[in-house]
Amino acid sequence: MPAPVRYRIFPINPAAHLFEVRCTVADPDPAGQAFSLPAWIPGSYMIREFARNIVTLTAECAGAAVPVEKLDKHSWRCAPCAGLLTVTCEVYAWDLSVRAAHLDTTHGYFNGASVFLMAHGRERRPCEVEILPPEGVRDWRLATALPALDAPAFGFGRYRAADYDELIDHPVEMGTFTHAQFSACGVPHDVVLTGRQRADLDRLCRDMQAICEHHITFFGEPAPMARYVFLIMVVGEGYGGLEHRASTSLLVSRKSLPRPGEAAVNDDYRAFLGLVSHEYFHTWNVKRIKPKAFLPYDLSREAYTRQLWAFEGITSYYDDLALVRSQRIEPQDYLQALGETATRVWRGSGRFKQTVTESSFDAWTKFYRQDENAPNAIVSYYTKGALVALALDLTLRCGTGGRRSLDDVMRALWERHGRTPTGVEEGGIERLAAEVSGLDLREFFDRALRSTEDLPLAGLLGDVGVEFVVRPAESAADKGGKPPKKSAAELMRRAVLGVKLTEGAEAKLAQVFDGAAAQAAGLAAGDALVAVDGLRVTKANLDALLATHWPGERVTVHAFRRDELMTFVVELQAPPMDTCEFRFMPDADGAPRAHRVAWLGS
Repeated sequence: MPAPVRYRIFPINPAAHLFEVRCTVADPDPAGQAFSLPAWIPGSYMIREFARNIVTLTAECAGAAVPVEKLDKHSWRCAPCAGLLTVTCEVYAWDLSVRAAHLDTTHGYFNGASVFLMAHGRERRPCEVEILPPEGVRDWRLATALPALDAPAFGFGRYRAADYDELIDHPVEMGTFTHAQFSACGVPHDVVLTGRQRADLDRLCRDMQAICEHHITFFGEPAPMARYVFLIMVVGEGYGGLEHRASTSLLVSRKSLPRPGEAAVNDDYRAFLGLVSHEYFHTWNVKRIKPKAFLPYDLSREAYTRQLWAFEGITSYYDDLALVRSQRIEPQDYLQALGETATRVWRGSGRFKQTVTESSFDAWTKFYRQDENAPNAIVSYYTKGALVALALDLTLRCGTGGRRSLDDVMRALWERHGRTPTGVEEGGIERLAAEVSGLDLREFFDRALRSTEDLPLAGLLGDVGVEFVVRPAESAADKGGKPPKKSAAELMRRAVLGVKLTEGAEAKLAQVFDGAAAQAAGLAAGDALVAVDGLRVTKANLDALLATHWPGERVTVHAFRRDELMTFVVELQAPPMDTCEFRFMPDADGAPRAHRVAWLGS
């Protein structure tokens, strides 16, 4: 049996954010052993160039230095040698995200893709990794879903992986974290929280347990993992997640966690539970049910697929749906979440320029590299993909008289493509949906996936007793989903510029929307508004200043572009119809009522 590839990672200088990482190969390639670091991490479809964080890289064999030649931006080849070859690199870790590595004197975190070199030709060999604490530190613990070789529970020591792919699919957190645990369908789930927080851990575990049990029973027991770990980094402001085969990394704000004695599910906590649900659903959909283009992963270059609308969009549909089905939120709260999702789609004219299949394919260069023009140029395969999933689910339910739904399609995908690693070919989900339902879905998919037409949500939702409403926004803070306090006539009298401001107190333009008043007047992203008709502008008072005017009126706007003061004459506009709500029809009965009960339980 070939010798395993052995790794050692050590926080050599937390104050300087440096990990020392070693990779040892027992039988290096006689022609010269090559190594590389991934350029991207599964689940985040952008070339991230992790190798840029390697500060130094050296090699030795039998106590002697070995010359190393750099082949390209993330690959190296050692000179031929006989015996144990060890490559040592220092990795700079100062990316506080779920994708890379972060190290300071309070904690350490890493994804294997950002720190562990891959030994070419040895990718399928077993791996062993020794994880050490910083020198002189005695109170740190370690959390990971990697199987232990000789490390104690939550302790430093040696861990193992079946191959390189498994090695880099288990992120690691080390430090003085808070730990809680629950069981879902007999599977132990660890909850690890890093950062200052005062969360109600009992409530957190109850709610997370209900969500996890729902997803496990949705696809069918047993769960595909023996243990699961939630690694949660708690910060002042932040939101994000990345899925792994037996764990997930989450970045969340303190305000999104439930406080002791708090019983309600507010919007922030609902968003947190939706993130938990989203990443956990990925345990099946994308970690095991994969596009054929991802099998096997080639992390040195882009892997193109037109199916991210399904792998991310369907997951985005089921994340909040699972909250209502697991009774964490009320059906009305779910409709609010749907309204917010639809609003994010309706507020981008990019939906008329890019299809969700194009968005999926261009994720590498457009979705993950968004700029100030993104709302005018692209559509999100997450948000519009979720609406496509909603429309498909309702089409299947109503078209089959309630006998089939998207639930059946997902379970069929799991049986055919998840239990065994058989990649989903392009168009495979479309064909399977037609097969499961017995419906001709070609027209539906042509419109939903390959055109820029809006989805026929009003008719589909009407068939399940839900009204779809599109209205103007009540204010810049209106995210949709909730009924406005003003009448439709009052909303249309509101004067707007058609911009989005940056974070902070300054009234600086982050985005200028196509066809809006600001764009027509020549204002551009990056401009800092100074005054409207001679009155000083801030982010806090812009709406109030505009409220003294009517649509159609002209105002003089002064703004700095770079260091130049410029003057613009802006003809204000009425707000666009871009804010969405979903409302229960109180008089729904018969088939619409039955379909709604089967869908939402209400």
